[in-house]
Amino acid sequence: MSWLDDGDDDDLEYDESSIRVRPNPKANRPRTKRRPAHADARIARVLGVDRGRYTVLLDEDEPTERRVLATRARELRKQPIVNGDRARVVGDLSGDEGTLARIVGIEERTSLLRRSADDTDQVERVIVANADQMLIVVAAADPEPRERLVDRYLVAALDAGIRPLLVVTKTDLADPTEFLSHFDGIDLRVFTSAQGAMPLDEIGEAIAGHSTVFVGHSGVGKSTLVNALTGSERAIGHVNTVTGRGRHTSSSAVSLRYRGPAGSGWVIDTPGVRSFGLGHVDPAHVLGAFTDLAEAAEDCPRGCTHLPDAPDCAIAEAVASGRLGPGAEARLDSLHRLLTTFQAIERSRLEG
Repeated sequence: MSWLDDGDDDDLEYDESSIRVRPNPKANRPRTKRRPAHADARIARVLGVDRGRYTVLLDEDEPTERRVLATRARELRKQPIVNGDRARVVGDLSGDEGTLARIVGIEERTSLLRRSADDTDQVERVIVANADQMLIVVAAADPEPRERLVDRYLVAALDAGIRPLLVVTKTDLADPTEFLSHFDGIDLRVFTSAQGAMPLDEIGEAIAGHSTVFVGHSGVGKSTLVNALTGSERAIGHVNTVTGRGRHTSSSAVSLRYRGPAGSGWVIDTPGVRSFGLGHVDPAHVLGAFTDLAEAAEDCPRGCTHLPDAPDCAIAEAVASGRLGPGAEARLDSLHRLLTTFQAIERSRLEG
């Protein structure tokens, strides 16, 4: 009899248990998008970032306060983590040498200071998170103070919801009165500093209880001021006698603790910059940096652009009448420059 004539096959029954499934060649389970909740995560302040490693402060102001070295979780690889962030950390939190914790989340930020490479660059560079004050450091001379750069700092601070402060260093080399007149009418507390006469107590009183980011052009004495306030040893540079430019000495932002008669606070020292792009800023926030001009703008007609060719602009009329003081023309010029820049940016976006 031929095997083809075997009629017993009709009586066979098969189920799923009869099917052989090859094992996973990688011997692991498929990845899932679900991530653990990390209910045991602790909150720590980010103090510094260095080549993918984050120094965080755990148990701040407690007897068990300690610094811990951490790395970021894979799911946070596209999220910027910067100085001032309040990070959720898990893992080895002892802070012992050779240990490494892991950042698994970032708490909601109260503020975020950003800048772009230039006014046409929409890519944001996040500088610091959760700061509530910005101390702008300029020199009365060597290098010469730049009013327009300070204007840009003011706009960036206002856009981030941060209170600006200003300190003028090297006043023993030049009188800053004319420079400071540019900021008349702006809600801006000003400190002056000279060699051997730093107003450390006054500045300390202003930064106690706050998280203050220090910004400034290279070579203005920012690192010297930071060292005097915090007792740190940030590198100090000098101004090039040929170019008049300062040399970058702070290569990365770092958080340093201030302790003084008025209490404690945080100083966030940032690298010196020669430009501060505002491509990321909402142009509607620009006017707010000029307090007196913003008040005059309340009388402007609806839809007023406040540009030089704007008809019946109440700001221009107030400045022309002398009602806003002798420095108002320079402030209006700064406003016009910034608004014109933003207008050109918007035009290029539409054309592109």
